[in-house]
Amino acid sequence: MVKFLSVGVLIALFSAPVMAVDYEEHDGMLMDHGDGHLMDMAGGMVMGQNTSTLPGGCDRISETKEITVHAGHKYAEKFPGRMFAFDTQEFNFKPCTKLTVHFVNEDNIRHQWMMHGLPKYLYPKGMFHIEASGPSKISGTLILPPGDKTYLVHCDIAQHMEKGMKAQLKVGKGDGDLPSIPGVTAFVVADDYKVTLPELEAKVEKAEAAALIAPPVVAAPVVKAPVQPPQDDSLLSGVTVIGLSLGLLVAPFLARKFKGMSPSEVVAYVFDAIRTLLDWLVKQVSRLVKLTGSNKDKVLPEK
Repeated sequence: MVKFLSVGVLIALFSAPVMAVDYEEHDGMLMDHGDGHLMDMAGGMVMGQNTSTLPGGCDRISETKEITVHAGHKYAEKFPGRMFAFDTQEFNFKPCTKLTVHFVNEDNIRHQWMMHGLPKYLYPKGMFHIEASGPSKISGTLILPPGDKTYLVHCDIAQHMEKGMKAQLKVGKGDGDLPSIPGVTAFVVADDYKVTLPELEAKVEKAEAAALIAPPVVAAPVVKAPVQPPQDDSLLSGVTVIGLSLGLLVAPFLARKFKGMSPSEVVAYVFDAIRTLLDWLVKQVSRLVKLTGSNKDKVLPEK
């Protein structure tokens, strides 16, 4: 009998370290990146850390509090249909309280303790949150604003809040209760467990059958394009013919004129010809203007 007891004690002693959960401590590894952002290389993070700056309306810190919040799958077992939860779903503190949150993530996945609605001039984007991949422990501190208000606390990892990991934090008397807080307020969309499995399967089959029945195809009406009147290309054709004719007539002259010239000399000659033509046109216009003006200045003979 003594031998069996001894063996049992030895088994218990050697199995205890194996069964114990090794929590990674992030508090000693966090590096300050400024603006209340603390982070370490192991995946721990605190955003909105504030240990000394008073929010507007707070003359002093009313009290200093510390809480330990556990997060994990096992805390959702008491809430049917939920997958994750905090161990506490409601918190209450005095305005201007300096609050330190010790967050213990007991799952082998990432969880957060995130608080929304804080003053943005003090907390970036109005948030304070701590997070880490589990199993681990991490801590963060903030100073609560004055006034009576209810703040949302949740895990912002995809579907964690929807699956139950949310709570509310009331400062002072709060300003009401938030919906769908497990164990505190009713769910906005309640789970229905009254339908039996055969009934549910029948509903699914009916929906699938309805989806397979394609609606009749209605032929779209044929819209005839308006008939465009034939375009008269005679003008375009005439201009083209005239241009080609002039080009053929001038081509031999240009070939003889530019023979032996370099490209730069040809360009210079063309610009000089254009300048000469413009000068001639200006002179003709000036002469026409003078003739018109001189005729106006003539005195008509008296009758």
